Amino acid sequence: MTDSPTALDTAALVLVDIQNDYFPGGAMALCDQPAAAAKAATVLAAFRRAGRPVIHIRHEAARPGATFFLPGTPGADIHPSVAPAPGETILTKAWPNSFRDTPLLGRLRETGATRLVVAGMMTHMCVDATVRAAFDLGFAVTVPGDACATRDLTHGGRTVAAVDVQAAFLAALAAVYAAVVSSDALAG
Repeated sequence: MTDSPTALDTAALVLVDIQNDYFPGGAMALCDQPAAAAKAATVLAAFRRAGRPVIHIRHEAARPGATFFLPGTPGADIHPSVAPAPGETILTKAWPNSFRDTPLLGRLRETGATRLVVAGMMTHMCVDATVRAAFDLGFAVTVPGDACATRDLTHGGRTVAAVDVQAAFLAALAAVYAAVVSSDALAG
């Protein structure tokens, strides 16, 4: 057993919302999502080779007026680049925090994981909320930053470019909540 944030021996992988609506042609296409998904796929492959637990999280919109991740639509499906393998857990959520109103914590306890690797989409929303919750629940968390994607945001009449949103959120997570590494460090 090791305390290294890149060791997989006590880790479970949580892939958050890597779903079709975030890709070109989807209802909420993000920036650089194909590259992030490819990096997430390399991390997923490493976990599969190591025989470590993998949990896929998919969001289904529950709020009135939602425009993406609508239940029963292809946009809500997990993207083929990280398609679940037989036996991998798939959990559905309706909130940014993947632990809220889901059996995620119980499932992680069943696996015996003490560390989580969290990758996915959107960095500034569901990845951030899930990482912070995992930290608060006592997990050591690693985020492969290049296996996450986000989008431009607007605030105070100003557009913040996705690259800056990504950098700001990963920097905030790295300050306290997670080790932020490259996917190559995990894929070995």
